[in-house]
Amino acid sequence: MIEELNDFAHHDRDAVYTLLRRYFAQNRPFLLQSDLRAEFTALDSEHNLADLAASPLGHFVQRLQEGVFQAPWAYFAVRPGRGQLAYLRIHGESVVAEQVSTSEFLQFKELQIDPTAVAPPMLEIDFGPFGRGFPRLKEPRSIGQGMSFLNRQLSSDMFNRPQEGADKLLHFLSARAIDGQQLMINGGFRDTNGLRTALRRVLTELEKVSEDTPWSDLAEKLGRQGFAPGWGDNAARVADTMSLLADILEAPSPTALEALLARIPMISRLLILSPHGYFGQDNVLGLPDTGGQVVYILDQVRALEREMRARMARQGVPVEPKIVIVSRLIPDAGQTTCNQRMEKVSGCDNTWILRVPFHKKNGAIVRHWISRFEIWPYLEDYAHDVEREALAELGGRPDLIIGNYSDGNLVASLLSQRLGVPQCNIAHALEKTKYLHSDLYWRENDAQYHFSCQYTADLIAMNAADFIIASTYQEIAGTEETVGQYGSYHAFTMPGLYRVINGIDPFDPKFNIVSPGADAEVYFPYSDSERRLRGLITELETMIFGETPIPQARGVLTEKTKPLIFTMARLDRIKNLTGLVEWYAASQDLRDRANLLVIGGYIDPNQSADHEEQAQIRRMHALMDQHGLDGQMRWLGMRLDKNLAGELYRYVADRRGIFVQPALFEAFGLTIIEAMASGLPTFATCHGGPLEIIQHNHSGFHIDPNDATSAAQQMADFLARCTADPHEWERLSRGALARIEARYTWKLYAERMMTLSRIYSFWKFVSGLEREETARYLDMFYHLQFRPLAARIAAEQ
Repeated sequence: MIEELNDFAHHDRDAVYTLLRRYFAQNRPFLLQSDLRAEFTALDSEHNLADLAASPLGHFVQRLQEGVFQAPWAYFAVRPGRGQLAYLRIHGESVVAEQVSTSEFLQFKELQIDPTAVAPPMLEIDFGPFGRGFPRLKEPRSIGQGMSFLNRQLSSDMFNRPQEGADKLLHFLSARAIDGQQLMINGGFRDTNGLRTALRRVLTELEKVSEDTPWSDLAEKLGRQGFAPGWGDNAARVADTMSLLADILEAPSPTALEALLARIPMISRLLILSPHGYFGQDNVLGLPDTGGQVVYILDQVRALEREMRARMARQGVPVEPKIVIVSRLIPDAGQTTCNQRMEKVSGCDNTWILRVPFHKKNGAIVRHWISRFEIWPYLEDYAHDVEREALAELGGRPDLIIGNYSDGNLVASLLSQRLGVPQCNIAHALEKTKYLHSDLYWRENDAQYHFSCQYTADLIAMNAADFIIASTYQEIAGTEETVGQYGSYHAFTMPGLYRVINGIDPFDPKFNIVSPGADAEVYFPYSDSERRLRGLITELETMIFGETPIPQARGVLTEKTKPLIFTMARLDRIKNLTGLVEWYAASQDLRDRANLLVIGGYIDPNQSADHEEQAQIRRMHALMDQHGLDGQMRWLGMRLDKNLAGELYRYVADRRGIFVQPALFEAFGLTIIEAMASGLPTFATCHGGPLEIIQHNHSGFHIDPNDATSAAQQMADFLARCTADPHEWERLSRGALARIEARYTWKLYAERMMTLSRIYSFWKFVSGLEREETARYLDMFYHLQFRPLAARIAAEQ
């Protein structure tokens, strides 16, 4: 790229020089991708430079991520491809490009924050050397497929030394036990030759019995041969599992190994961490720091418990799986159950919410809710308390620890290290990509958001995790134009604190894409008449149309025959519900064709404890007043139970409406899945996960929340086409349902999670993937950086 750009500058120096002058003329130290492209477009149009967009300079600008300017130097971050970044600089007079290191680029950025500093010495964080010799993905298209890659790579390495590999496999099988019961191998084999002999003998004997002979009838005979329970619940499944093992010992392959691991009883106890916010089953959605994460985890555990129980049954192990979700006990929890220590999860047999309180340094329990941005000083002691209480409730160590969000992932890291248990991280959302330049200007933000503490915790948890779950590809790698959430942690700087030159690598095989779904018992197609909750229709119509005044609502829909534009989310800036209201208000075409139904937040700002939500509530009222929307818009400030929400999606579909998710950024978007699972055509932001969930014009539509006119026109045009041809609405509805069935169900999620947990646990066991050097480095980083930052927050509280 640099050579091509320099060759172009040699032949057309004027174009490059003029573009650089335009950049410098902005008198801004930092230009975003949109700024860089806008100046290039203006240059092209003003000077009528033929084919400039198709030139090496045009290609270069299209790949720019950001620019940093201080005459005479211009520094640029360039994206050669997804998940990749390179850095270069160009002198404003010589117009020659040269590559620079990550460290040099970040230092130049720091100087723009404090121009008086001259390359200040600062701690540099680099996890790169710890990955030397460890397999890494090479192709951007493979990002997020870490399990498959790792299984191929390590199984090849392992079985290149057949005897050593077979011995490791025997050792792994011999170590299987649950609740003190020995499984798979009872310790009677000295080596793999003895195992092979026993397998041949047992397989011959199994051919003589009926396939449905239960394990209990085989246990005594197979026990004498050295085999314990876990091979299967009947003769057919035992034979299949043993055949897989025999094939691997003879001619190993990654596919056969994955199939074998899927059959081995390994996961019976899960510990899931979600420390912040109100975590409960009722009256919590809409409260600060709750929302999609609570719904996600509750649906997740129902699917996981079913899958764990089914696998245990097929494996012939009569063990009842148990899942414990650990959250924070909040004594002053209002009208929620978050002040109860234990709560059984509905729809599960043995899954519980365990709430553990935060404690002050004097031992007193913290009684009130604390924002997710303020909880960092409590997490170290909290992890010790959780370890004690969770082990007691589980009856021993968990088989897997799953962290959620930054705080839960940090606690998972602390527990995983102490207990020697595999760790899985799920971010849900990473704050770094939500707030522009939040790393560079961390000092200005720290009093409110404490990003320095959070980003430090993120780095620790990401690098400590055995595997990381993302809902979408771009959550890891981004798009052709934007950096992914995880990719943003690869290189960044917090001036005066530390500089990260290799924080997390999107090509690390710990990343895996496992997309959640919607609860199929609640969110099902509007056409499924037999399952519809028709008894809720009267209540829904009262809620929607507003003929009977209720305190938690504003607006009355006077023209009931119009289809509904429906949206539902938290009322915060990122979710952009007020933005949708503004689009609707400004589009007469849209107002003529449909009513607007908004569910989010409170109607009275005094009922909210969140300053950002209060501001959004006041803005909503101002928009309704300014544009006279009370006859065309209904705003409900209430939380719906799942059954009512599910029937609401279907009711909107009955009336040939649409669902809109207008967020400025959305990591995934569970409401999008819920709407599509109901058969409701969906319009969703093009920034974040919805770009992958929806296939544009097949299963929904992408809209740009930064282009209000275009977004409103897309919706109006679709509604117009549906009026002219009702089959258009049905086409999108069918596309949405097909997309969900193929990619976004909790059954697929649970199957994938169980496979991942087995693969990573196996390779950690047999390959020594403890990354001891990384653990030492993380421990130092934790004590020298995170703890002082957390202590500073504690001193301010």
